[in-house]
Amino acid sequence: MKRNIFEADHDAFRDTVRTFCEKEIAPHHEQWEKDSIVPRELWTKAGELGLLGFMMPEELGGGGIDDFRFNAVLAEEIVRVGGSGVGFGIQTDLVSGYLQRYADDEQKKRWYPTFCTGEMITAIAMTEPGTGSDLQGIQTTAKRDGEEYVINGAKTFITNGINADFVIVVCKTDPDAGAMGFSLIVVERGAEGFERGRNLEKIGLKAQDTAELFFDNVRVPVTNLLGEENQGFVYLMENLPQERLIISVIAAAACRGMIDMTVEYVKERKAFGKPIGSFQNSRFTLAELETEQQIAQVFVDRSIMELLDGNLTVSDAAMGKWWTTELQKRTADTCLQLHGGYGYMSEYRISKAYLDTRIQTIYGGTTEVMKEIVGRTMGL
Repeated sequence: MKRNIFEADHDAFRDTVRTFCEKEIAPHHEQWEKDSIVPRELWTKAGELGLLGFMMPEELGGGGIDDFRFNAVLAEEIVRVGGSGVGFGIQTDLVSGYLQRYADDEQKKRWYPTFCTGEMITAIAMTEPGTGSDLQGIQTTAKRDGEEYVINGAKTFITNGINADFVIVVCKTDPDAGAMGFSLIVVERGAEGFERGRNLEKIGLKAQDTAELFFDNVRVPVTNLLGEENQGFVYLMENLPQERLIISVIAAAACRGMIDMTVEYVKERKAFGKPIGSFQNSRFTLAELETEQQIAQVFVDRSIMELLDGNLTVSDAAMGKWWTTELQKRTADTCLQLHGGYGYMSEYRISKAYLDTRIQTIYGGTTEVMKEIVGRTMGL
């Protein structure tokens, strides 16, 4: 089914992104996986092409085009070349939303220019060692002391955590207010008491730096508060639908890629004297995956347009997130099976896709949490 949500500008942007990915990401990603990090130079190269700040105003270094379809194009093309370690999405899909909605004019002038050039790499620190998907259990505190906040606590599983120069930290500023006592405070590289732990070793996404962060009496100016004090949980809820949508975009694109590479493989690989794709089981299995991917893509594309219109609900985003990522997980397993023993070999891309897929049903809210959200909106 032909996709119809993109226009000429998106197609031109896709050409630019595809060329960038094929030149700057694909040839180097294997080495980055060995290094467990993507070099900072990749960010500045992307910034030079306008791939990081297209949604920001032109007068502050951006492209002046706030259209989530460009976000989708960027994510899809990175997935297409297997660039799972490239953490651009944290910048373009998550942090950009918080800055656009809640940063004041002084903060925008201070942060936007280097955000757009890639000289400033960003992260958002929500998850803590004891919280996981339970954001209401956050324990990191920020106490006001004159014109500064003093931050204490720890975060874990933070994407871009090693490279980040700018971290939005979810802190408890009113310990007696529960979830209504959270604030978003920016901690910048070099702040005294701000330490990074180890670059966490993962089974997939091996080129993506994922770190522990520690805050020991870290003092930051009150001018680093995003939005209003104690409104952080509200801000998180407002932005989570977009975060979950981009995960769905990635899931649908990953399914597309895995199906395509498997179709190509079964056409060439022979068993019992003929291509394994000619067996009914292979045809039926791939026909099922193709059907499910296209149906998922329709839902994802509709969700993108709903977001553009300001109508994407928390429930719709949760539905898309859990269903597409579960489909991605099932697709990875099935496609690896169709590759047989070769699918278990690291030299075949399906093996990497299989490992990279596993986190998708966990971060951004687990499948179980997504179902809980949907169930509650049903009045259950």
